[in-house]
Amino acid sequence: MRRQNILRTFLFIIFFGIGATALSGSILCDDLVRYYHNRHLLKAKPEGTNRLESLIADYDSLLQNLEKDPNLFERIAPLVLGMERNDANTVYPKATEELLEAVKKALEEDSSQQSAEPVMPDWLVRCSEPARRVILFLAGAFLVLISFIWLGSTKSARADQGEP
Repeated sequence: MRRQNILRTFLFIIFFGIGATALSGSILCDDLVRYYHNRHLLKAKPEGTNRLESLIADYDSLLQNLEKDPNLFERIAPLVLGMERNDANTVYPKATEELLEAVKKALEEDSSQQSAEPVMPDWLVRCSEPARRVILFLAGAFLVLISFIWLGSTKSARADQGEP
């Protein structure tokens, strides 16, 4: 009899644990999605901050160069505004199609490397679908009910303890 009670207790713990985990997972699914999304944003923040700091440093150095050399403005203005340069003594290189394609490819590779890490685990993506979430909730509730109904204490165990 004692061996049977140990087995029932063990099965109760297993069924109840799995059912409670499924219930809490289906209920807290939105919070888990928000957690992983916020965690991904926190990882992306330093990269954006570093990029902004490098841009600020570039602009600061450009402003310092403009203060030191007033002719620099005349040299970069056509480039920035997209105007044709008309200095007769200078040859300006033109960007070729191959060069533009190579730069575009390098930028695309850089952006694809940053987004290679998934935001959420695959199991959470599957569990966050509404139909699967309902099924997960019902399965968890069913396992908890099974554990209490069929694996709970029996009448003979209650009678041995003196309960009515």
